[in-house]
Amino acid sequence: MTGDLERAVRLIARLYPWDAEGSANLDRALGFVGSDLSPETVVRAGYGAALLCVPLVVLATVLAPAGTTPLVLAGGGALALGVVHAVHAGPQVLATARRTRALGEAPALVSRAVLRMRISPATETAAAFAAETGQGPLADSLGEHVRRAAGRAGSGFPAFTAEWDEWFPALRRSLLLVESAGTAPEGERGRALDRGMAAVLDGTRDRMAEFAAGLQGPTTGLYAFGVLLPLALVAMLPAVGMTGGSVPLAAIVALYDLLLPAVLVAASGWILIRRPVTFPPPAVGREHPDVPSRRWPAPATGIVAGAGAWVLARSLVAPWTGPLAAVGCGCGAALVIYYRPITAVRERVRAVEDGLADALYQIGRRVEEGEAVERAVATAAEEVGGATGTVLTDAARRQRRLKIGVREAFLGERGALATVPSTRARSTATLLALAASEGRPAGGAIVAMADNVEELAAVEREARREIGSVTGTLANTAAFFGPLVAGATVALASGMDAGAAFGTAPGYGTAGLGLAVGAYALVLAAILTTLSTGLAHGLDRSLVGYRVGWALLVATGTYLAAIHAVGLFV
Repeated sequence: MTGDLERAVRLIARLYPWDAEGSANLDRALGFVGSDLSPETVVRAGYGAALLCVPLVVLATVLAPAGTTPLVLAGGGALALGVVHAVHAGPQVLATARRTRALGEAPALVSRAVLRMRISPATETAAAFAAETGQGPLADSLGEHVRRAAGRAGSGFPAFTAEWDEWFPALRRSLLLVESAGTAPEGERGRALDRGMAAVLDGTRDRMAEFAAGLQGPTTGLYAFGVLLPLALVAMLPAVGMTGGSVPLAAIVALYDLLLPAVLVAASGWILIRRPVTFPPPAVGREHPDVPSRRWPAPATGIVAGAGAWVLARSLVAPWTGPLAAVGCGCGAALVIYYRPITAVRERVRAVEDGLADALYQIGRRVEEGEAVERAVATAAEEVGGATGTVLTDAARRQRRLKIGVREAFLGERGALATVPSTRARSTATLLALAASEGRPAGGAIVAMADNVEELAAVEREARREIGSVTGTLANTAAFFGPLVAGATVALASGMDAGAAFGTAPGYGTAGLGLAVGAYALVLAAILTTLSTGLAHGLDRSLVGYRVGWALLVATGTYLAAIHAVGLFV
């Protein structure tokens, strides 16, 4: 939780001066996200936020048309309750998301421990290595238990697994098998380590399969009530006008641009926090040397794209479409330009990781034959292509020119992996450095390392494949099908005299309806794209921003094209 957010929560909590009682679960969630807030402060902030809604409800009641006061009051009460629940549940949602993201690293953490045990069967060393070469809450937690166990009998694995057993029982079974391998006879050690690795991989597969099986129902409901039904109601508006009734434009705006988006966000959050594990992309910050430090190109591009879209939409579709086109294309272009450099770095990191298994197999086979690790790296660089081969070539060149070891060649200040923010690649390089000191006996461990890297990649692919049909449907609906149906429906409704439905002139009704539904189509594109990306990769800000940017561009073009095309026939 950021400092600005904590300060905002404390400020809002002052609006509610009475005592409040927190819960143990809330206290636990705040501790997990690293917040200094007390549970009582969060509870008071929830009630304070509800008090902030009172002036809005009063204003809405005063401005509401005659006869709608009870409906406005009911909506205001629901809004206040929703705000209270959102603030109170916020820390637990954040903790669940962070924990889910952390558990995606469980197979990699176990893999690092297993590989370290293959080189030297000391559980204390394996636990420390798995913690030091990882990033995120899981590695931090293991590191803390390793520090507590220092100077005492034990590796820290039992206490660590007990802490995480509630959320991922397979992790406990896996690491206990790894720990048992430390005292197993040499002939049984490899089998125990293999079983430990299989336990965490099978546990991850089973949890993702269970989640995927229960995902179809909620997403179908989201699709039906968030896309099909609202857009079908738009087509019914002309029929309301033909019967002599009218629907206030303010009611359309409130429904499509306020209420429905709020419901979709809540439903998407409910779905996302139930994902058992996520496999987040490599962490790439703005400080990376391949990410430009200047930020002005993104907003500048957004302004130019928005202005161009405004002019084209007004001339090719209808005058009222200009603002919508400007917002959709401008925001979309700005997001794409801003996050594209980070995406490019990640693509390179993924390319390096994709070739790790082949590279390790080549290196391990040569080490088993008696070749030194340093020489095996240089030889493998000539046989492994792509981004991985480039990294190996760079490392081999640095070894030869600077007369340095494997660790410095890969992980030094300007090593081959200095600009490759991959935990998997860096832990692999660390193990290669350890193997260099062991010589020929480490060859089998390196080959086993190749198998483990391949298994980890396979688990990630299977996990995404399990929910691939759902995430694909969400992404396509967000960028194409939703805006297509929305644009066609607005064009049909306009052709049937939408102005009559609002009790106004047709021109005003068409523009009002088109803007209200168009805004909903863009918001829908952003929400569904975020949900699809979050299910597949976790809620990584840069990845979500990049994909939402493209979704907004495509959705804006699709919506306007549908209005223009259908308008030619009605």
